[in-house]
Amino acid sequence: MREIEYREAIREAVIEEMNRDPKVFLIGEDIGKYGGAFRAYKGLLDMFGPERVINTPISESAIIGAGIGAAVTGYRPIAEIMFIDFTTLAMDQIVNQAAKIRYMTGDNLRCPLVIRTQGGAGRGVAAQHSQSLEAWFYHIPGLKVAMPSTPYDVKGLLKTAIRDDNVVMFIEHKMIYLLKGPVPEEEYTIPFGVADIKREGSDVTIFAYSNMIYKALEAAGQLEKEGINVEVFDPRTLVPLDEEALINSVKKTNHLVVVSEACERGSVASDIAVKITAKAFDYLDAPVKIVAGLNTPIPYNSTLEQASIPHAKDIVKAVKEII
Repeated sequence: MREIEYREAIREAVIEEMNRDPKVFLIGEDIGKYGGAFRAYKGLLDMFGPERVINTPISESAIIGAGIGAAVTGYRPIAEIMFIDFTTLAMDQIVNQAAKIRYMTGDNLRCPLVIRTQGGAGRGVAAQHSQSLEAWFYHIPGLKVAMPSTPYDVKGLLKTAIRDDNVVMFIEHKMIYLLKGPVPEEEYTIPFGVADIKREGSDVTIFAYSNMIYKALEAAGQLEKEGINVEVFDPRTLVPLDEEALINSVKKTNHLVVVSEACERGSVASDIAVKITAKAFDYLDAPVKIVAGLNTPIPYNSTLEQASIPHAKDIVKAVKEII
């Protein structure tokens, strides 16, 4: 199978869906001639024109507001917020409007809006451009949250998101746009709420997502040399969450380590730990262990930045503590 970059998989998904449905369009900052901050839309302005690739002023509230208006009138906008940190400037539109329209109108209005954004540390862009804020949206009823880790997953999940009648927060990680992986040339989609086992194992389950999948796989390789067999569990979507698959994995391994780049306080990782403790307590041979980012703003200094987020060595240490 061919291998393509993560960002190219995004581009292919968008092109295919825009060709399939004339109601799909793009809106955001620097997405026109520049092709987006991470070049996922390269060449799309020439392919589809300025009426379907709408370059906006620097106004996140306007981007999301226009997206909501278009969505409830029958279009399927893909609204890009360049950094997840900038969703702060559109939280009323996302949380109080988009997420609640379908519920408050008794399903008379739907809001098929995809909000593409990216987060995470690693490029030295400091505290206002490096946060992992998925827990904010995980918390809000009415929002779906996808966080794909591979080129295969990002293409299949993005196509599903575009076809969904609900608001989807589609959160990518800035460090994996250039990573390559196998992606079929034929049409495919990946359903939401269906997890993927990135590595089979029998001794401990590592729940990880987005860029932390690669840290978990690195840790699993190191632990294998010491005779510890690790299962790496990728939920793909946080909302909906494939709880059944995670519980089944824990039943098999009897141990769980939850890994997240976001700071631990009030995190997705904390919620996952609570869910499994409540629903699979009898299968656990040790307490659930969390490996997460520090409760600190992301430093600009590269050494301190790396110290603030989890790495393979931290995961290895956590696994050894509960095995």
